[in-house]
Amino acid sequence: MNPSRFDLTTSCLIASLLLAGCGSSDNTATVPAGTKTTLALLETTDLHTNVMSYDYFKLAEDKALGFERTATLIAQARQEFPNTLLLDNGDTIQGTALSDYQATINPLACDQTLAMYKVMNAAGYEGGGIGNHEFNYGLPFLSQVTGNRFDVSGMAEPAAQPTCKGPSFPLVLANVNSVKSAQPLFQPYSIISKTVTATDPDGKPVSSTVKIGIIGFTPPAIMSWDKRWLDGKVYTVGVKEAAEKYIPEMRAKGADLVVVISHGGLDDSAYSPTMENGSYHLSRVAGVDAMLIGHSHQIFPNATSTVAQFNLPGVDKTAGTVNGVPTVMANYWGKHLGVIKFDLTHDGKSWVIDKSKTVVQARSAQNADKTYVAIAPAIAAAIASEHQATIAYVKTPVGSTDFEMSSYFADVGDPGAIELVNQAQADYAAKYVAANLPQYASLPVLSVSAPFKSGFAGGSDYTDVAQGNMAINNAADLYLYPNTVYAVKVSGADIRNWLETAAKRFNQINPALTTQQELIGSFPGYNFDMFTSPDIRYEIDVTQPVGSRIVNLKYKGASIDPAKEFIVATNNYRASGGGSFPGLDGSKTIYASPDTNRDVLIQYIKTIKTVTRAANGSDRSWQFTKVTTAGPVVFHSAPGKLPLAQAAGLAGITQLQADDGTGKSLALYAIDLSR
Repeated sequence: MNPSRFDLTTSCLIASLLLAGCGSSDNTATVPAGTKTTLALLETTDLHTNVMSYDYFKLAEDKALGFERTATLIAQARQEFPNTLLLDNGDTIQGTALSDYQATINPLACDQTLAMYKVMNAAGYEGGGIGNHEFNYGLPFLSQVTGNRFDVSGMAEPAAQPTCKGPSFPLVLANVNSVKSAQPLFQPYSIISKTVTATDPDGKPVSSTVKIGIIGFTPPAIMSWDKRWLDGKVYTVGVKEAAEKYIPEMRAKGADLVVVISHGGLDDSAYSPTMENGSYHLSRVAGVDAMLIGHSHQIFPNATSTVAQFNLPGVDKTAGTVNGVPTVMANYWGKHLGVIKFDLTHDGKSWVIDKSKTVVQARSAQNADKTYVAIAPAIAAAIASEHQATIAYVKTPVGSTDFEMSSYFADVGDPGAIELVNQAQADYAAKYVAANLPQYASLPVLSVSAPFKSGFAGGSDYTDVAQGNMAINNAADLYLYPNTVYAVKVSGADIRNWLETAAKRFNQINPALTTQQELIGSFPGYNFDMFTSPDIRYEIDVTQPVGSRIVNLKYKGASIDPAKEFIVATNNYRASGGGSFPGLDGSKTIYASPDTNRDVLIQYIKTIKTVTRAANGSDRSWQFTKVTTAGPVVFHSAPGKLPLAQAAGLAGITQLQADDGTGKSLALYAIDLSR
């Protein structure tokens, strides 16, 4: 199959498979009062171009993810509900080697449709939102693949831009505007006239129309996270302000229902126009009938959830409501399908929701017996060429390693999957400074990185590069995101604050407790920045509260001078404020590189050719402050990996249970903090 074309036969095959409606029409005939219908909103979110149930890092099937299984859930929902509206929440076009290949390695032509959008078109999506990761490849790419002409500085006038192929459904975004025009970058909302089957007051089946307004929002923090692409070109407005502006317009134009597509989670702290997760406040805007949320990679509703955002006042994690508004978050990577089912009655003027009959669900692609729903074969057929081209790309050899590089025990001190990244970043930044920034030539150059894959998604969600030959997929496994290298100039005091923030990864341990204590908290692994250099040493005292955990911080054997200046190589996300690290707000950046961390890593591996544990995986800058605890201190990782901890020289670690009972293919380990 030509990857630049998607033939009608395949499109029809998928549409038939999913029982997708082939179109909606505006039936303007008068609807008799008392006419009843049902409508199910179906949500996907944070697909991150996981089209296939496949892990390009491991070059192996992964049944736990992939749109080809979500497609089966969609087909099942369409069989169950006579009227459905399929919508996507965003973070759709970035996230796998497939997306990187189409964006940066073999860039898509204007007349080609992105693989992710290709299958979404065929699946019958009727609308979608824009997530923060949509901006990762820059505005020209986003403009092209979405088929939108952006009126922003640095791009041709819209009239001079070609009309490129994008999704066949509207994408909406209400809170990002062009600096040049002061107008929304995308259409802020769309009103979909959905033809539905209904029952008239006499009990006879009729065809009618429900007008559903969809409005989209993305996290305002994109201005920091993707500053290199967005600064001076677009700006954000508060989600609440945008909703209050546009929702009355949508109602005035005849919207029977208003559906908020918010790529953000729930935060009940005082409202701010720049807050990352504004969905809680959106639920309080007049006129909102439903919310499709995302970004947090969580499941809602979920009666047993211990996630803080789902246990806020006004949030019903069983019924799936936020301040009374039906709300769903369908996990990530295609693992779930969100469903909000409405019963509607027409009162002679408009459709009215019977709130007592609303049902909200997040339906899993994993069955109760731990098997998975079947794949929809037509999905793989539709992108066969793109899939195979991506596999060929990630198999490109770059070097070799004499040890297994993994992040299974990064949380407890193994630098094996992190030091090489730090070395590559530091080498790159040092060479640039020496050649181009002589005013900083005397400053030491350090580097931080984090274990990007640390078990959040289960036992397979760890970096694991086998001993032997290394290829591009291994480098992608070591560095998951399409970030770019940034260098920041910081003080010794800044470094301490940086590490104190990273140490939020750990719970506070009470040495006197005899009961079991969890070492790792909810602070994301991708924010657990660490040094891996013989020049810098520090301890993390997990018995101390947040902000007081970094002790014996030394540079070249002496206590670090709070006023001493350093250059630290990191990524654009962290340097520009990502993770809310004190002082890292973009103001300390001295070099914003156009090169991705991953490409810098690949080039470094090509240069050194052979990666060894002695030279590239054994410099552990930090350790836990030794303490004897009365009870066990435990953490979770993949089962059967204890030999890797031992090979890394970690002492005092034991596996307690091969299955920790979470259903995520994780084992329970203990660590003796006195060793």
